[in-house]
Parts: sequence; C-alpha cells; structure tokens
Amino acid sequence: MSRRIITVEGNIGSGKTSFAKKLASAYNAKLILETFADNPFLQKFFVKQQEYALGMEMFFMAERYEQLKAELSEADDAQETVVIDYLFTKSLLYARVNLDDAEYGLYQKIFNILNPKVIKSDLIIYLHSNLDRLVSNIYKRGREFELSVKKDYLKKIEDVYLTEFENINSGTILILDVSEIDFVNNIDDFNKMSTLINQKYTDGIFKFQI
Repeated sequence: MSRRIITVEGNIGSGKTSFAKKLASAYNAKLILETFADNPFLQKFFVKQQEYALGMEMFFMAERYEQLKAELSEADDAQETVVIDYLFTKSLLYARVNLDDAEYGLYQKIFNILNPKVIKSDLIIYLHSNLDRLVSNIYKRGREFELSVKKDYLKKIEDVYLTEFENINSGTILILDVSEIDFVNNIDDFNKMSTLINQKYTDGIFKFQI
C-alpha cells in the first residue's frame, strides 16, 4: 500500500491536534504537528494585530514549509500513513483574514512560489464546530494569548476555510460536525468518526453530522 497523507484541519479550538494524535495512534501512523509555540510574533499579534500580523504569518509560512519539506520527503516512504494537523494552505487562508490588501498581495506571491513544492494531502478532514463550542474550548485549554479571540474572528476563519473547500476540484474532503460530541473522552464518538474516514469515498465535499 502506498503512503497516504491525511490532514486534520479546523478552526481555533476545534480539537484538530487532539484528533490528529488519536487518529495517528489508531492508524499507527507518522504524526506531524505544527510548532506554533515557536512563533515570536504570535502573542504580540493578539495584543496589536495590525502591527504584528505580517511578521506572524510570514514566520508561520516559513516554519510550515520547512517542516513539511523535511517530514514529507519524496524518499521517505517507509510509513504507509502520515497524519498532519495543518494544511500548508492554512497559511494563505489566515493571511487573507489577518493582512491588509498590500501585505496579502506580497504574501500571496511568496506562497505561490512555495506551495507547488509541498506534497499534497490525500484526505483532508475538517472539524467543524459552532462558535460557542470553539470559545468554550479555547477557555478550557487556557492559552493566555488566545483568550482575547472573538467570535467574529472565528467566523471569518471558518468562512475562508469553507470557501476554499468549495473551490477545490480534486482530492477528498470530509467535513465532520463535532459541535455536540467529545471524541477525546468518548471512544464511541471517536469510533464513529474513524468509521466515516475508513469508508470508501469519492472526490468532492462530504458533510456528516456525528
């Protein structure tokens, strides 16, 4: 069996990293997690967004590119399955929300140079959650720099993801509504999600209510 690359995505507080870890464990897969804590602009961004947005997004794009190039080398085919908790395209989506038009234009030019060099996912799993649940999860995990995140910002992030998925012509996207479930602590909930992932699917967008 050739290597499969599965990417778990979602809004802030959707549980994408927790789900990616559980999925990698279930599949005995290689796990690649984003190293967001190293970004020196991140905490400053949530205090003064306009001043630090470009630095934050440039740093994220460079880090994601370097990590994926290193971890997903064409020669590295020993693992049948790789689970990642972010898309490289995430860089452009967040930039669309956080940057002004001039900054975004520059950012997009650099992104377009790097993006073709990144190996693409075979399956994208997007964890959708309502805004109240996202805010609740953000407060539960208690990262200080995230506590200022507002619902209108989360809605903008959700909108750019869903618009992006509508424009994808190839590959498979599973959109799983996790607003009312607890896949971390409830094994039945996780198994339901895993069953959907294991089903035979065709290209396109599939929406499931768990």
